[in-house]
Amino acid sequence: MAGGGGGNGWIKQLVAGSVLIAAGMVLHAAHIGPAGVSAGLLGVGGLLVVFGSCGSLIKAVDGLAKRAKLNDFVAGTLAGLASNVPELVMLGFVLATEPRLGFVVTTLTLHVGAASFGLYCALLPRDESGHSALPEPLVKITTDLFACAAGVFFATGSVMVLVNVFKTGAHAGESLGIADLCVLGVALLAVQVVATLALIRRFSGDAAMSEPKNGATDAATAADAPTVDPSTPSVPVIAGYLLVGLGASVLGGHAVGDFADVLVAGLRAAGWSEMVGALVLSVFASAGAFAMVFTAHRRGLYDVALANASGQVSQVPFVVLPVSMLLLACFGATGVVPLTPSGGVLPIDLETTSVLLLSFPSMLILWKAIKDDGKVNGLETVAMLSLFGVTIYFLAAHG
Repeated sequence: MAGGGGGNGWIKQLVAGSVLIAAGMVLHAAHIGPAGVSAGLLGVGGLLVVFGSCGSLIKAVDGLAKRAKLNDFVAGTLAGLASNVPELVMLGFVLATEPRLGFVVTTLTLHVGAASFGLYCALLPRDESGHSALPEPLVKITTDLFACAAGVFFATGSVMVLVNVFKTGAHAGESLGIADLCVLGVALLAVQVVATLALIRRFSGDAAMSEPKNGATDAATAADAPTVDPSTPSVPVIAGYLLVGLGASVLGGHAVGDFADVLVAGLRAAGWSEMVGALVLSVFASAGAFAMVFTAHRRGLYDVALANASGQVSQVPFVVLPVSMLLLACFGATGVVPLTPSGGVLPIDLETTSVLLLSFPSMLILWKAIKDDGKVNGLETVAMLSLFGVTIYFLAAHG
């Protein structure tokens, strides 16, 4: 992976963050000082641990890419899947206490991720015509995910509106039930599994972005392939980096979730709308992906950063959202969350339908901006940011 960069700053972040989290937990348990102090320590410490966990995951991905001869974009996509761990941990606690708010927060992370992807596109180097070429896997596979997500969001949101208006279905249009959430969750996860396998199969090699030239055979290409660099970490070392990164993600995600809960409670007490609180939660839920993008970009791993920026959009519909739906179904079936009067789990109302329906245009413009020529330009970047900004504004102001 080009420009790997190194350093052990992530270890210092893990240590410092863990100390702050421990201090915040002690103050909270002993009821020492204002609640905001302990919550602030948990928030800062959690973010430091999340950043440190991403540094460890980058180390694992860098080693894996060198050993398996993966290109940067594929390796970055796999790292992006791992960066969802702190988000899922945080959302799991929110879903267990406030399932409706947790679902809204989960879907809002897509809008936050889309805005961050648009911003990152603005930072990409451009050619003399003002265009930034995007990696082939992003053009040929990720855009298919954008199109599929657009269809799923529009269809699901429309069905929720229809059953609610006509008071039909198993739950009289009042809510989605356990079976509904399971069907949606499994179907969406299946799309991500197939997409990941296709990505690895078609684009996993360093030379996978280009076809063999001058009639070169696969055997000749394989014969010319470089051997593994002796300095490449061993498999146990890579596994160690991965386990440290995942474990730290869980710790950091939990701490950030506790801080976000206190922050949202304060916003509610100050009279802010529920949607504003949900947007705040969605920003903190995306901390792992933001940290991965920042860490990779700072180390010069631009394709890894781009893979994570785009993955923060494409993986919400096909990883984060379906896992959240399956968690809701499990929580409803086991009594962790109360069922609605009609036996459903997720209420159908203005907030839950609007976040789905308003995700459709975001996915549509992403698909169109990238798919047409495999590049983004200034106009497309501004158009994306304008749409994402307007959508977030109206959700916050009128949601």
